[in-house]
Amino acid sequence: MTPMQRVVECLHHRQADRVPVYPILAGVTRKLIGASYVQWANDAETCATALYKAAKDFDLDCIVTLIDLSIECDAWGQELVYPETAAAHPNYDNLVVKDIDDYAKIKKVDYRQSKRMMTHIETCQRLVKMSAGEIPIVAFVFGPLGVLSMLRNQQDMYMDIYDDPGAVKAAAREINETLKEYTGALIDTGVAAVMLDTLFASGSIMSPEMWMEFEGGLAKELADVCHARGTLVMIHNCGRDIYFKEQIESMNPCAISFLHPPADCKDFAECKAKYGDKITLIGCVTPALAAIGTDEEWDAQCREHIDIFKKDGGFMLATGCEYPSDASFDRALRMVELAKTYGKY
Repeated sequence: MTPMQRVVECLHHRQADRVPVYPILAGVTRKLIGASYVQWANDAETCATALYKAAKDFDLDCIVTLIDLSIECDAWGQELVYPETAAAHPNYDNLVVKDIDDYAKIKKVDYRQSKRMMTHIETCQRLVKMSAGEIPIVAFVFGPLGVLSMLRNQQDMYMDIYDDPGAVKAAAREINETLKEYTGALIDTGVAAVMLDTLFASGSIMSPEMWMEFEGGLAKELADVCHARGTLVMIHNCGRDIYFKEQIESMNPCAISFLHPPADCKDFAECKAKYGDKITLIGCVTPALAAIGTDEEWDAQCREHIDIFKKDGGFMLATGCEYPSDASFDRALRMVELAKTYGKY
């Protein structure tokens, strides 16, 4: 079976030849072509070439265009820092939103004026052409609260929610108006799905009621852009106690990529029992094990998740978040091998 055929079977909760697999290889792929991190993150040809080479060399079933979480904030002029061996991040000493009054400066902008957004769009275009329908290409988009937190910083934004909720809501809405048009442009590239990162929809950050109030409706609008165009919606959230129920109600996704059991489940087994027939589950191997764990720990976790989630399809074996950007590829290769052997139907 081709990766596309395998993933389609999985999304329909049918058993393919084996469990689909994709360790989330992102920045680490730069090493396959000898590119620097900053070049990989800002040049579409370099990025697409590296991501596609990883998919072909390691026999991955999916390509998710997770470059870094600072793609979207570039549209509002946020200064970024580019470490040599890690993902780009905002310059926290020079944030766009320095105090609560600065939220008023955040207005809808033209995504076409953002170099990084346009680079991501071009990366998707190139990957769709390279894959020629054989490998699903999934465009990665950070949600509006996440983008706003890159312009302010998460801790201060959280306090601002209490001090002036209206200001935060207004800024998030303006960001979302840009994200809707940007998402439409990503869909135009021919990607198979859009994966929305809903970082704040987890118990480690805020309550489900607060998330629904501040981002749930906006996330629905983003998802509706995809649904209206016939493009699949996926969710990524590596936070603890992720809100499955609320996000499914809000966005009607076909799949959720996650690291920890959802808030309403005591463990992964309950997650499978409760949601396994409703949505495709993607995960949930701890990425850090690729860098600091033993071979035995890595293999054991891959097998454990296959044992729990494999039955009746609807499961893709993956890391619960990005594969470490400076780790060896050995563990990624091992995950794929376990999917092909231990994960065979």
